[in-house]
Amino acid sequence: MSTPPASAAEAAVEIDGLVMRYGDKVAVDGLSLRVERGTITAVLGPNGAGKTTTLETCEGFRKAQAGTVRVLGLDPHRQRQQLLPRIGVMLQAGGAWSGVRAEEMLRHIAALHAHPLPIEPLVERLGLGECGRTPYRRLSGGQQQRLGLAMAVVGRPELCFVDEPTAGMDPAARRTTWELLEELRADGVTIVLTTHYMDEAERLADLVHVIDHGRLIASGSPFELTRSRGSATIRLVVTDPFPPEAPASLQRTLGPTAEVRPLNEQSLLISGDADATTLAKVSAWCEEHNVLPESLTLGQNTLEDVFLQLTGRGLGA
Repeated sequence: MSTPPASAAEAAVEIDGLVMRYGDKVAVDGLSLRVERGTITAVLGPNGAGKTTTLETCEGFRKAQAGTVRVLGLDPHRQRQQLLPRIGVMLQAGGAWSGVRAEEMLRHIAALHAHPLPIEPLVERLGLGECGRTPYRRLSGGQQQRLGLAMAVVGRPELCFVDEPTAGMDPAARRTTWELLEELRADGVTIVLTTHYMDEAERLADLVHVIDHGRLIASGSPFELTRSRGSATIRLVVTDPFPPEAPASLQRTLGPTAEVRPLNEQSLLISGDADATTLAKVSAWCEEHNVLPESLTLGQNTLEDVFLQLTGRGLGA
């Protein structure tokens, strides 16, 4: 007996209390989150945060050890055969045979679906025409990513998981990929996106989930996340590495209404009450401590700023 399609009121993805372990290591620790239908939702986190394990569980490659996962109303592991025709998966790397030609691989994937997209317009749109007869192993990284995206969307999925969709692409190819993902959303396709490019998440995502150490630590639209943690920041970049005590010293100068966070050994991020008065105090502190600024800029919080504040480390950490 087949399971009826999920209703429009249901979330495209609903995770409740997911726990996944590798031996003694807890990779996902009671994670709960939702992905609404017809949205682009970014799942962000540093390396080792549990993103890949979570998405592989949603895609049916792993069985939830505790908690529940529902994708389009189905258990992705127990009901995987019913789910597979309705989702697309773009892996960060691989997904095609080493010696297969690019267009040949895409046609093979299309033939597995009942109502695939026309091949030629998709090949043209993603710039695969010039490499259609090239073996997969000889494609550039960007070409492999474009083929992977084409393979994920050719079956007209209701839900598409895309992992690092623009890794290795030049700026023009990145814009084309972004536009295609936005058009898919406009057509009602739900996109779950993981990316190391904060500008990509900020441009595309309706909602962002930030996870770290297997737990959800923040959710919201890019606007909500950037505004909820202060609307302005000051970046101080210096010519020589800061002495170890510099962040604490500057923090004492600015007081509790501002937060000083090291980004690396030669740059600091000041948030909170980061305004023109704070800028003047930072400049005076530099003069007092014989610190030569390379740049001192006042600007709006970015999603990358928020990510660093939340996790204390970059996406590649």
